[in-house]
Amino acid sequence: MYYYGFDVGGSKIEIAVFDEALQCCWRKRVPTPREDYSALLHTLRALTAEADAFTGCQGCIGLGVPGVEHAETGQLFAANLPAATGRPLRADLSRLLAREVRLSNDANCFVLSEAWDDEFRRYPVVLGVILGTGMGGGLVVNGQVVDGRNGMTGELGHFRLPVEALDILGADIPRLPCGCGRQGCVENYLSGRGFEWLYSHFSHQRLSATQIIAQYAAGERTAQAHVERYLSLLAICLGNVLTLFDPHLLVLGGGLSNFDEIYRQLPPRLPASLLPGAHLPRIEKARHGDAGGVRGAALLHVINHHA
Repeated sequence: MYYYGFDVGGSKIEIAVFDEALQCCWRKRVPTPREDYSALLHTLRALTAEADAFTGCQGCIGLGVPGVEHAETGQLFAANLPAATGRPLRADLSRLLAREVRLSNDANCFVLSEAWDDEFRRYPVVLGVILGTGMGGGLVVNGQVVDGRNGMTGELGHFRLPVEALDILGADIPRLPCGCGRQGCVENYLSGRGFEWLYSHFSHQRLSATQIIAQYAAGERTAQAHVERYLSLLAICLGNVLTLFDPHLLVLGGGLSNFDEIYRQLPPRLPASLLPGAHLPRIEKARHGDAGGVRGAALLHVINHHA
């Protein structure tokens, strides 16, 4: 049995083939046809044919996509994948390939990959948070993704700024407009993009996250004050999320998750935002990096075979 994992992004499609031991045997990456649905289906079919030729069989297919599948119609909403928005991608591809295709949000695939890491598999409840260009997440319970009624479990970036955040940022902090159509979502303050915006807002200078972190490491006062502010805000927002889901393990991914100061300073800051007597989960950096998307997509089939 072979498992094919697709990570379908706004700019590239990656496929990886995994054997029954979850070892990657073959992988390929091609540009994403963003605007043409027929071209998108053709690309996915062509990559599947290459994988079938490599394995000599019809592998099981899982898709990770940057969007949400409507629970009743099967239509996909994916802002970064215009070609597939409003289309029943999973059903169309299943018909085209004459086999079942499973589909989930790319953040769910990331968390699923981490939850099935050899070391992490013993944790019953795993929460993943992505601090990248945006902020997303997912929840895995007993090895299975929790999708929820609308496939939106783990959309942590769309919580609003909590009241304690205003004590840190100031009550007059701009309520930034979000891609979801509302204002004040924490994604705009906690993501890598938000990290840069907060620095610019308070210092009146524009620097990249990499530059800010380098200045922080060099002891520059403005950068140090910014990191102090950001980590306090992150602790407050994650404290609410940890109270809601009470995970055994919290895994952080995305570009900003590589900032090691988060793992040193977040644990002592979190208890003040948790209920009395609550124990912190284990907090770890993602183990599978860029491979997490394809690995998690392949696992959409593996988990059922192990259930």
